Amino acid sequence: MIRPWHGIMVATALPFTGDLTVDHDAYAAHCRRLVDEGCDGVVPNGSLGEYQTLTPDERARVVRTAVEAVGGDRVMPGVAAYGSREALTWAEQARDAGCASVMLLPPNAYRAGEDAVLEHYRTVSKAGLPIVAYNNPIDTKVDLTPALLAKLFGEGLIVAVKEFSGDVRRAYEIQEVAPGLDVLVGSDDVVVELLTAGAKGWVAGFPNSVTRQCVELYRAAEAGDLRTAVPLYRDLHPLLRWDARVEFVQAIKLSMDVAGLNGGACRPPRLPLPPATAAGIRAATEKVM
Repeated sequence: MIRPWHGIMVATALPFTGDLTVDHDAYAAHCRRLVDEGCDGVVPNGSLGEYQTLTPDERARVVRTAVEAVGGDRVMPGVAAYGSREALTWAEQARDAGCASVMLLPPNAYRAGEDAVLEHYRTVSKAGLPIVAYNNPIDTKVDLTPALLAKLFGEGLIVAVKEFSGDVRRAYEIQEVAPGLDVLVGSDDVVVELLTAGAKGWVAGFPNSVTRQCVELYRAAEAGDLRTAVPLYRDLHPLLRWDARVEFVQAIKLSMDVAGLNGGACRPPRLPLPPATAAGIRAATEKVM
């Protein structure tokens, strides 16, 4: 079975023009650059894509832009939404655009119980694409525990989970209760730990900015070459830990700017970082470059 969710799937930052409209040409170029520099695919319309601030037309066009840039087999859009029917619509849009898989949070802004979570994934599975669940109990307040993931996998509703809880012990428990369910690294600052525990991929943030260094880190850790991976990881960690903080979108876009790439501004309600915070991110980026 071809598993297009394996490898480094970059949750892509979305560039805007000066008036905060989507710069689709710059986004296409960014997707192509990531693949050219060794990443395996892109994840548009995740949090880094600021999907909650996009209009429906913008959101659909972002997916089409990514597919046109790198091919649908390399594109795994986020299809999260407030309601299950809306999420299904986005999964169908991804399917029709030629994508090979989608990534799905539990219902947004609703602290769903187990039955509601199961029904949510049943609904979106009707689109017919492989679903990578996204476990982010920090932001959604819904925890896809190993036991719940085992139920979702047992019904054939999901093929993998982007694990963002930060608890690296879960990788082992998930493999025990749901053999065959692929664990993907969900937070940049635990990438070596989860790859060592058997993760099959990395839904990554900071390859947007320090691409070459992150690719080198992933390939070394994936191969079990900790002599190479750990020193790289130590140098990168001051940046990578920003992926688990509230301001991670601004941090990654600023890091891109420092790296000479097209990061740029965020749409409200995200605001520019305070000067002292920005200075730290600049210094950390310059150090690893």
